[in-house]
Amino acid sequence: MGVLCQSNEELQALLDPHRQTGRKIVTTNGCFDIINLAHVRMLRLAKSQGDILVVGINSDASIRALKGPTRPIRPQEERAEIVASFDMVDFTILFDERDCTDFVLRVRPNVHVNDASYGENCVESEAVRSCGGRLFLVPKMEWESNSQLLDRIRKNP
Repeated sequence: MGVLCQSNEELQALLDPHRQTGRKIVTTNGCFDIINLAHVRMLRLAKSQGDILVVGINSDASIRALKGPTRPIRPQEERAEIVASFDMVDFTILFDERDCTDFVLRVRPNVHVNDASYGENCVESEAVRSCGGRLFLVPKMEWESNSQLLDRIRKNP
């Protein structure tokens, strides 16, 4: 079970010993509002890229800015604890920004994992490279998005 970090300082203190021993730090991020199989598969692929997986989770405010006032469905503490409970996740931390650029700059991963639909020039690509890391793009999985699922539920009460 992963550790839900309460601050960037706590996360850095936990990552430092791993960096000192040369372990490869991997990051990925997302809303994780309603966990689905695509989330699980992406987290597994992310973990396979290194030794320590850090998952950045959009805060409630961040999700509202991205998806509107009806989201998220689950509060940030619940989403973070759920993601931290997966055996492939080592650390989770919430972030307030609309995108994960600052999260990436704070963690300085060796590898950042993202959905291939965002491409090599995704918003965080420059931050990843500036830290000496590389992107690993997960092929797009044919899966109903959570937004699509919620629309379907609302239409068929």
